Amino acid sequence: MGSLRAAGLIRMGGAMSMTLGGAESNVAIGLARLGHAVCWAGRLGADEVGDFALRTLRAEGVDTRLVARDADRTTGLLLIEKRIADISCVAYYRAGSAGSALDAGDLRHLFDQAPSVMHVTGITPALSPTAAAATLWAVDAARERGVTVSFDINFRGKLWGRDEAAGVLATIARKAQVVFASDDELSLVAPGGESAAVAELIDAGVTEVVVKRGALGATAWVDGLEASVPAHVVPVVDTIGAGDAFTAGYLSARLDGLGLEERLERGAVLGAFAVSAAGDWESLPTRDELELLAGTAGSTIR
Repeated sequence: MGSLRAAGLIRMGGAMSMTLGGAESNVAIGLARLGHAVCWAGRLGADEVGDFALRTLRAEGVDTRLVARDADRTTGLLLIEKRIADISCVAYYRAGSAGSALDAGDLRHLFDQAPSVMHVTGITPALSPTAAAATLWAVDAARERGVTVSFDINFRGKLWGRDEAAGVLATIARKAQVVFASDDELSLVAPGGESAAVAELIDAGVTEVVVKRGALGATAWVDGLEASVPAHVVPVVDTIGAGDAFTAGYLSARLDGLGLEERLERGAVLGAFAVSAAGDWESLPTRDELELLAGTAGSTIR
């Protein structure tokens, strides 16, 4: 969808610039920049904003053959304004959008390319009952075909309430192999504190639980092992998209066959790149740039 960033307060008419936004597209671009083959499936309006979204995804090397265009509904928008320091506010304009009309029929070719991982988030099922049903269909179809399901809870309180979301998100989480959550989202999908929630998800068949803690790093539980990684200390410009960047880094290392600590570390590296510049994904690294954080602060690479 389109993401409009205001240079000042929206209510004061701050100038805006448009970019591509959305958790799934952020992860897709992050993986594509690291050299992975990525396909983004969804529904966009047959409008200028939809054309912009497609153009951006294609420019970043993301396969868009599974994108449906909707002539009757517009592409969704979100407006972002920075309020205090690194605290931003987001306003969603997705009700009745093309994305909210997503249904299982749009995804009928989802597995034609035999993907190894399908990544979904809790944002899509929040858009409408049909989008929720489509997400659940895709998850079940992936499991039937032996495709790993990666699920980022990504609860958005401006799209639906916790009570409404909990049942849907818990169902998806228990069908996934890899579950990502912030430390305040686990209670949506499993009761009790963090340890109890993680244990319940693992008992339900989840093989990897990853908790993203922002500036405090991240922790993961895989195959009876627990590991944590601190966040890299970098100047913070914009925190939006950092969680998606971490997810892309973790999945990239997983696809590369790396171990748990290496997965967490690559996630932390991408998160650091994400917060160091404005934009959800614009500053994410290529594979050749993954080692840049090991350089001396203030140095110039010539």
